[in-house]
Amino acid sequence: MNVYTKELVDLSKIDNALDSFNPQIEQINAKISKAQKVVDELKSKKAEILELIDNNNAKIISFEEQIKELKVQLDNIRKKQAKVKTEKEINALSSEEHIAKETLKYDNDEIERLNKINDLKQEELKELEEKLKEAEDNLQDVMNSIEEDMKAIEEKKASLYQERMEHVKAMDPKIREFYEKIRKWAGNTAVVKVQNQACYGCYMKINDKAYSDLIKGEEIVTCPHCGRVLYIEFESETDEA
Repeated sequence: MNVYTKELVDLSKIDNALDSFNPQIEQINAKISKAQKVVDELKSKKAEILELIDNNNAKIISFEEQIKELKVQLDNIRKKQAKVKTEKEINALSSEEHIAKETLKYDNDEIERLNKINDLKQEELKELEEKLKEAEDNLQDVMNSIEEDMKAIEEKKASLYQERMEHVKAMDPKIREFYEKIRKWAGNTAVVKVQNQACYGCYMKINDKAYSDLIKGEEIVTCPHCGRVLYIEFESETDEA
């Protein structure tokens, strides 16, 4: 294997090692997201209940104000009834009194209904608060449990980034650009081994000339089918020779 191919193989291994942390990080983030989602859903439900209670309380206040006005209205009707003389006036006041009393009953019934709803919602709110506390504690436990894992991952990644930077610095810029160009579309399969004369990137059999050039190891060889950089993984220096 020539020096340039070896540099590409080594760089590819570093990049693969860096990318290998992604599934672990995704798994950690998924745990956090799952726990956070439960908290967010409970908070949202709590906000809905509080909003409903506030709206009901506003309605109760409105009904109570209306009841005060109706009581004043009924007092005035009674005073007028003591003074009226004609049947027409009596009927008019009687009708007005009936409507006021019906409205008064409706308002009192609505206040009672809304208060019952609020009582039920307050009970629901207490249960919800307990669940929310449990969910928040669980989220904190998850955060604490993954803190060390994330710290270890970041330390390993930092070490690999440093190794990569030093490796890239020692490489020929053109070789590095060539690698990066392939990596843009091939990702972690930019540099692949050949086994049984087949490219392990596209799994197509390479021709005899390309395979012969690869065995000679005098230059960088790319797959004639997919364009990935190829190398043969010899078991020992003797095998390579």
